[in-house]
Amino acid sequence: MDKHRCGWCIGDTLYEAYHDEEWGVPVKDDETLFEFLILETFQAGLSWITILRKRENFRQAFDHFDYKKIAKYDQAKIDALLQDPGIVRNKLKVNATVTNAIAFMEVQKEFGSFSKYIWGFVDHKPIKNELKNYKNAPATTDLSDTISKDLKKRGFKFVGSTVIYAHMQATGMVNDHEVNCFRYHEV
Repeated sequence: MDKHRCGWCIGDTLYEAYHDEEWGVPVKDDETLFEFLILETFQAGLSWITILRKRENFRQAFDHFDYKKIAKYDQAKIDALLQDPGIVRNKLKVNATVTNAIAFMEVQKEFGSFSKYIWGFVDHKPIKNELKNYKNAPATTDLSDTISKDLKKRGFKFVGSTVIYAHMQATGMVNDHEVNCFRYHEV
């Protein structure tokens, strides 16, 4: 018997696996939160499936999203990344990754962890929406606007409200699974 999934992922096995195993699952560890944040920043202006298909390449190119290493990237490393055909070679986004790694660690110093900081915006528990159709999910909310503004104030780049709302969905801060999706009650 087939499980009912959110309509956005149907028809691509990689997308379906991502939907079934990761999307909307509450993420509290800083390493995974950073990975999703960086992937979402690279996704800006592109489709998520494009980024998902390059995810392993991104992991290899960016030292498995080790923000401590990324914060120390020099121009030679940045230049090498800009020549890597396995990732999205956008100079502003590559440079923003280094900037965001530094800002990420500053947030950790201030709050004890990035998780405490970001999850504090939702009182440390997921917002559970009741979408009948994924097409009715918002691209932004007042909350994603607020988080985006705060991140920008802290020096983060490529963290507009749309990117932040997608990050909130991916990391389970908000449950936007369709109500008839098998994952809706699981996450």
